[in-house]
Amino acid sequence: MAADMDPWIVFDSRRTPRSEFEGWLETNRPSQVYRFGDEEGGVSPVGWIAVLGMNHCPSTGDVTGLQESWEKLLACGRPASFQTVKELALNHGVLTGKWLMHLDSGFKLDHAWECVARAALDGKISLVKVSPHNPKGEAKQVICAYNQNFTDESEVIMLDSIIRATGVKCPLSYKPDVYTYLGIYRNNRWKICPTIYESKFDLECVPRRSHIINKVTNLEVT
Repeated sequence: MAADMDPWIVFDSRRTPRSEFEGWLETNRPSQVYRFGDEEGGVSPVGWIAVLGMNHCPSTGDVTGLQESWEKLLACGRPASFQTVKELALNHGVLTGKWLMHLDSGFKLDHAWECVARAALDGKISLVKVSPHNPKGEAKQVICAYNQNFTDESEVIMLDSIIRATGVKCPLSYKPDVYTYLGIYRNNRWKICPTIYESKFDLECVPRRSHIINKVTNLEVT
């Protein structure tokens, strides 16, 4: 949430000439951009580095109404589960979600970022973002690739296939944005799994493909 409030470095493919993308990408490699900037050097903090695809449209869901409904649900003692959260998300139109890639800062991170950033530039993904390097925090950085509707399993699987087609082979986990807005993280008191899909790329299989597990049902969906 704090990162969301700080300035972002954004390439908006709807407005910026494609010819500027290579220079932008090289200047803003995520392993070289620092989360908290450099006060002495006059460099501002950076929340995220992002590429907006040609089909990107800002989310129009009612986040405030969602959070109020969640508080009412908890206050009246209703059990919190994936199904109740999904119901609230549908009621308030908060349906976006993202595949997450956690990678060590360095070449592999920069390469994976370049792969998904190009997919967004080509209009295959609506929004991708990556966290800047934080030398005082965790060594890993996170790349997020978004889709519009976490309740549409075919849409979630399609986004995984787009990410894999760019050459990204690391494990992926999928999280609905509604979980972030409601503070549902690891080890939450409701014992809700903080991710609803996991994807592992099978290098042994021919043709190579992802094995995606639905974490809610524990069933393989691909």
